[in-house]
Amino acid sequence: MNYEVLANAIVEQAAKDYRWARTALGKDPENVAAAAMRSETERFFRSAWFGQLTSLDGEWLLQKLEGEFA
Repeated sequence: MNYEVLANAIVEQAAKDYRWARTALGKDPENVAAAAMRSETERFFRSAWFGQLTSLDGEWLLQKLEGEFA
């Protein structure tokens, strides 16, 4: 498995986790696990590590993901 495949898989999983969190919070705004996951993934998308994994802009990706729930 090369670096790019692994890096893409990490970013894809973070996006799936964000979607799960947003969906869960839509059903139950007090879901502690979902709130923590949302916070953690948002922090990841804004992190230096994210920038090392991909050339995508993390803020742009967050806007796209958030747009799915608008």
